[in-house]
Amino acid sequence: MSERKANAEWSGSLLEGEGKIALGSGMFEGAFSFATRMGDDPGTNPEELLGASLAGCYAMALNATLEKKGTPAKSVKAEAKVYLGKDEAGFKINRIDLETVADVPGISAEDFAAVAEEVKGGCPISRALAATNITLKATLAG
Repeated sequence: MSERKANAEWSGSLLEGEGKIALGSGMFEGAFSFATRMGDDPGTNPEELLGASLAGCYAMALNATLEKKGTPAKSVKAEAKVYLGKDEAGFKINRIDLETVADVPGISAEDFAAVAEEVKGGCPISRALAATNITLKATLAG
């Protein structure tokens, strides 16, 4: 199977330092810091990239599954909200709220909800995040 990579670099102290995260493809590079991770300063952070990975994987997998079942989607949009928290062991991802809206002609709301839930547990990024509580809100457009 294919190998994908990303890299990160950090310089300086935790609070005043800064880092950069880059995709191996060269398609994205972003700055991050303590303030972009724990606050609202402009920049990216690992949790945001994790959310993007899940949303992208889920949207593609849902589209493919709907197509295989004979009800291809016109469009699938997904958003993942990643919640960073803390427990007795330290910082952790508390949960991820995944929301999708899809335009799928010819499918009932019940069938769509079942497929959406099935895909949530099966896309590769969801499987990699199995220890994290991922909620799903799936809505048919229109």
